[in-house]
Amino acid sequence: QVQLVESGGGLVQPGGSLRLSCAASGISFRLYAMNWYRQAPGKQRELVATITSTSKTNYADSVKGRFIISRDNTENTVYLQMNSLKPEDTAVYICNARGSVAGYWGPGTQVTVSS
Repeated sequence: QVQLVESGGGLVQPGGSLRLSCAASGISFRLYAMNWYRQAPGKQRELVATITSTSKTNYADSVKGRFIISRDNTENTVYLQMNSLKPEDTAVYICNARGSVAGYWGPGTQVTVSS
């Protein structure tokens, strides 16, 4: 059974930082590209960051220079380090594993940026 479990969300002030984690089980983690998406109320789901199986990374323009995606294949975990957070970063952050034939989603973790 495949499971993706996000953690690390919460309430943070503007300018602050958070580190999200997504622990995967039931898949050959090292073979999957891992993505972080986010969805704010009333908005479409947005791809925030990607890290491929070879650790190539890509970011949405809105987070470039502020967010860093990384992975630890020994722990089957992908991370999203979020710095200089803004109120517009408020959303549910959702982990996605994308393989050659299947993809999987976590339930998400809420990030709220507010003073």
